[in-house]
Amino acid sequence: MNIQRDLIVKTKIGEGGRIVIPARIRHAIGAEIGDHVTLTVTDDKSLEIITPKHALKRLQALVRKHVPKGVSLVDELIKDRREEAANE
Repeated sequence: MNIQRDLIVKTKIGEGGRIVIPARIRHAIGAEIGDHVTLTVTDDKSLEIITPKHALKRLQALVRKHVPKGVSLVDELIKDRREEAANE
């Protein structure tokens, strides 16, 4: 995990287990008040907060590792759908 040391901020757990995410941290992760985020406990018992946009980018990068260069998954899907439709 890459930690930006200049963005470490201490906070405390309030009533009902609530944690306030300071504005500097929200801005750094691209989150605004009212946005949804996902909380994950990592293997080292740290808490990760991730926005849906960043989660999608992470997933796309993971999938991209398994797709040969020059191959378009969209084109492959369209081709498969057309073949299925032709066989009906």
